[in-house]
Amino acid sequence: MTADFVLHALLGLLPVCCFLAALVYLDSYKLVPLKWVVGTIALGCATGVASYPLNMIGLQWLDVDFTVYTRYVAPLIEEALKAVVIWALMRENRIGFLVDAAILGFAVGAGFAIFENMYYLTILPDMKLGTWIVRGFGTAIMHGGATAMFAVIAHTMLEQYPTRGWAAMLPGLLIAAITHSVFNHFFFTPIVNTALVLGILPLLFTIIFDRSDKALSDWLGAGFDADTELLELINSGELSTSKIGLYLQSLREKFEGPIVADLLCYLRLHTELSIRAKGLLMMRESGFVNKAGEATRAKLEEMKYLEKSIGATGKLAIKPFLRMSQKDLWQFYMLSG
Repeated sequence: MTADFVLHALLGLLPVCCFLAALVYLDSYKLVPLKWVVGTIALGCATGVASYPLNMIGLQWLDVDFTVYTRYVAPLIEEALKAVVIWALMRENRIGFLVDAAILGFAVGAGFAIFENMYYLTILPDMKLGTWIVRGFGTAIMHGGATAMFAVIAHTMLEQYPTRGWAAMLPGLLIAAITHSVFNHFFFTPIVNTALVLGILPLLFTIIFDRSDKALSDWLGAGFDADTELLELINSGELSTSKIGLYLQSLREKFEGPIVADLLCYLRLHTELSIRAKGLLMMRESGFVNKAGEATRAKLEEMKYLEKSIGATGKLAIKPFLRMSQKDLWQFYMLSG
């Protein structure tokens, strides 16, 4: 292994990894566990592997010039592959805020870039030093930035239009593909393109982090108060005379007695865990590193059991009293992580 090979590898791989590490470090609430970041990088590498046969098939099928293909077709295929990973994470409620959307989006793009640069390092080891500077500081970070933009836009669209499903992904995918395509056009010299990426992305992430921190702070305040009030009502012994209690009593006509009892237990556990999750986030924001603990994990397991007991119909019946937004569902995965 020559010194040039090591230098090229460092230039091709280190910048995007350092940029991602900085994003994780700047996340004041530590929303994304390190194992999720590493796993998402691995999934990004997998999208890089998948892109090559698809691009080869597309190039042969469309029968267009290679430059035209890399400017207009490859960006759409590659961003769509990376978007699949983000869509899967959102479907599993693993993304709750703009910060974790940006971090996990960048991680997917970083994984793609790591595979791509390793591939070129293997088949074209004699590329010039300047090329590796551009690939490491420009192309690799562009991949991460484009996918991060997709994740942020998709998350925002799903919050505003939660019933649109995959259709809410399209605006973000289009913007990511256009960004990728513009970079591949090289309207400016490669060094200028790289400088633009390094100048624009930090500013963009600063705005995203500021907005996310404000949204998270607002959600913590409102959610904590609402959850505490509901838990106090459940534990006070006065639930039967409240609106929730009267509603649960009315469910006896539709569900058997044991199921109604499980509904109440589920409601209590859901609220307790929601308060626990918000408490952990507040501690992290203050600089304390704290994990869920065995007692919390036991409650999560009990809640999963109760979910099976009450079924989808039972969950639907008590949905008016549960906070079930994307952020609220995400917090349970945060506890399990």
